Amino acid sequence: MLFIKIATILFFISVIDVFVSAQRKIGYPVVLIPGDGGSQLVVKLNKSSTPHYLCRKVTAGYETIWVNLEELLPEVIDCFVDNMRLRYDPVSRTTHDGPGVDIRTTGFGDTASVEYLDPNPATHLSSKMTYFSHIVDDLVAIGYTRGLSVRGAPFDFRKAPNELGQYFVDLQQLIEDTFLKNNNTKVVVIGHSMGNPVFLYFLNRLPQQWKDKYIQSFISLAGVWGGAVKTLRLMASGDNLGVVVVNVNKIRPEQRAMPSTAFLMPNDRFWNRSEVLVVTPEKNYTVADYKEYFTDLNFTDGFEMWKDTKDLVYDLTPPEVPVLCIHGSGVPTVDTLIFGKGQFPDTYPASVNGDGDGTVNLRSLLGCLRWVGAQKYPVRHVALNGSSTEHMALLANSDARQYIKDVVTGERLLD
Repeated sequence: MLFIKIATILFFISVIDVFVSAQRKIGYPVVLIPGDGGSQLVVKLNKSSTPHYLCRKVTAGYETIWVNLEELLPEVIDCFVDNMRLRYDPVSRTTHDGPGVDIRTTGFGDTASVEYLDPNPATHLSSKMTYFSHIVDDLVAIGYTRGLSVRGAPFDFRKAPNELGQYFVDLQQLIEDTFLKNNNTKVVVIGHSMGNPVFLYFLNRLPQQWKDKYIQSFISLAGVWGGAVKTLRLMASGDNLGVVVVNVNKIRPEQRAMPSTAFLMPNDRFWNRSEVLVVTPEKNYTVADYKEYFTDLNFTDGFEMWKDTKDLVYDLTPPEVPVLCIHGSGVPTVDTLIFGKGQFPDTYPASVNGDGDGTVNLRSLLGCLRWVGAQKYPVRHVALNGSSTEHMALLANSDARQYIKDVVTGERLLD
């Protein structure tokens, strides 16, 4: 009997020790900010007309529109494009959903809507549908709790920062709430892709006192600091997003209409005005030729959206918080688009590739280095190499994940 009592006591001590050890590994709570396409979106319809007889006019409530693979099937994609496509108002210089369409994010503050691109569990085994899930799983394994010490901040990625006013109000409240719910502990914010310049825009508009109180550090994954040549292809011919059944010309109107696409176009702080980015038999285009480019695309709203967004983070004003910048390299990335005779703009172009992470050009990924010595807070840079560091694959990369764990638990200091 005594042996049983001693064994029971030792068992409970071991359980308590494991629990306490896990809790000790939690250094700082985490808020995740996704990139372009990284937030699940839901839609509610009450339309009077549709572009196709297969399209529904009315839904009983909100339903997943992004990512919903069924929406990308032939014919049905017409419904998807009509529902997702924003309409630009040149007077207010803002965008809005089409008539009878209401699109919003879901799960703000939780992690489910940023862990996977498609909420359907049947797709979660596909690496193409995983997003922050590996990072969240890593944190949960060392004692973090979804919705409490690791949280998601999805936003309508179709829009650029100039139209995300309410989101920034909500994000500030989320960070403050996360701070309070974790014993007044500063927050580590982890952004991916477009989420990084979005967060920079947010930080640039807050007083230093607030940043010093609430932000422990900013981990940038695959940051698009100076734009990406790939966006010029989206504007011209569209992009099938790696889904072979998607007709690029059909999805192009939706991609063009997103101010975020214009926001991520290459800028002249990273590309000089003589570098040719788009080649056609008739003329070539550089960062100095965007007005002509959009005129030739017969999409002048695109030029207006570019003017609305081009200066939002153009100067790369330092965030004035500690930064860890992680990105991939050594992955073929579009440097120049080449259209043959009669191909511009409706045919998917050939390309000349350079260095980058497969989506963002290396020079843009290196943009965070401009803060070294420009702010009093440390800026640490980690460039990983190889196919496992591709733009999306980086989120599952073991080295990147280890850096994240070390920083959020306090085992790796940035100062």
